[in-house]
Amino acid sequence: MASNIGMMDSAYFVGRNEILTWINNRLQLNLSRIEEAASGAVQCQMIDMTYPGAVPMHKVNFDAKSEYDMIQNYKVLQEVFNKLKIDKHIEVNRLVKGRPLDNLEFLQWLKRYCDSVNGGIMNENYDPVERRLKGGKERNSKGSLKSSKSLQANNLHNLASGDAAGINKNTVSKQGKTGVAAASSEVRALSKEITDLKLSVDLLEKERDFYFAKLRDIEILCQSTEVENHPMAVAIKKILYAADAKESALEEAQEFISQSVDNGETKEANEEETD
Repeated sequence: MASNIGMMDSAYFVGRNEILTWINNRLQLNLSRIEEAASGAVQCQMIDMTYPGAVPMHKVNFDAKSEYDMIQNYKVLQEVFNKLKIDKHIEVNRLVKGRPLDNLEFLQWLKRYCDSVNGGIMNENYDPVERRLKGGKERNSKGSLKSSKSLQANNLHNLASGDAAGINKNTVSKQGKTGVAAASSEVRALSKEITDLKLSVDLLEKERDFYFAKLRDIEILCQSTEVENHPMAVAIKKILYAADAKESALEEAQEFISQSVDNGETKEANEEETD
């Protein structure tokens, strides 16, 4: 089913606000940015809602911050895809970077897939909060022994390093002031970069919507009764409805037009001979 969702599918023209509303309503979350779903946990639970019980939620970490923890979530998701025979390869290395456009594209695909399975209807019997809590309890119980050992080791280390901490206190204080100033400057620079990126995304979305509207006009024109069987209209629809962004779609369309022209010339020649 996933392989039938081509790049020109309307799924890829769903805006980020609609995607965030879909996630928050379905999973009772409060995400405000697409990047907040970069950990893969949201995607895992969306599939769990679509196929209740299919995802081992105790393996899903909603608190994942590091790339390592995020990758573990995507491994769970890919395993579930394979089990359910969902033909979709996950670009994990791109998604864990938290880039908005990469994550938006994957979530657009996910929404289209889930809607195709359940018709866009929310599963009223599914309690997303309970599933997250249950998964978290099982994961925490398995990790409690490891955590207690780690805590003991840290306590011993802290006792051993207590004297050294006292000696270095004054030095750290001086370095801290310098570090705060440098961090403040870095925060300002990053804030400016984020603002610039948001503006770029907004411009890209407007440009995308503009060209999609043009393509939609062309599609409506090609579907009109007067021209829908015309070779040129058929060739254009071959390109519009191609499942992937591959060059062969253009080649097939050009070949179709050439054959239509050749057949037309042959037909005219036969009619002239008959006359």
